[in-house]
Amino acid sequence: MNTFSHVPPGFRFHPTDEELVDYYLRKKIASKRIDLDVIKDVDLYKIEPWDLQELCKLGSEEQNEWYFFSHKDKKYPTGTRTNRATKAGFWKATGRDKAIYARHSLIGMRKTLVFYKGRAPNGQKSDWIMHEYRLETNENGTSQATHYSSL
Repeated sequence: MNTFSHVPPGFRFHPTDEELVDYYLRKKIASKRIDLDVIKDVDLYKIEPWDLQELCKLGSEEQNEWYFFSHKDKKYPTGTRTNRATKAGFWKATGRDKAIYARHSLIGMRKTLVFYKGRAPNGQKSDWIMHEYRLETNENGTSQATHYSSL
């Protein structure tokens, strides 16, 4: 049974970009407790977008957005390129990354991705869109590789 379905009636989860990065992602990376732990950990590259609905569902009401944590998968062990392929297709970045600010300081970035069925370069574009969030820096000023993704 999905433990995330046990939320109070009428519960809605609609965090802002700033809240997602500055509260949820920052705490997750630091292994700190999140007050209401409603964001599930998933391996995004071993699951298809249409399976996220059931895995990340909150409550029993219909939803069109799902939130989850997922680690970045590297395409090659020693490289920096990200592997965004699943068995059925791949996630392709689109547009420019959006800067996320808190109190006039850059805290993170949001990347928009679209799911394509099949293999590049001949994949078929789908209606699945994902926003991938990353914490821009930690207290030491170095970039984090861990990502928070929401669909």
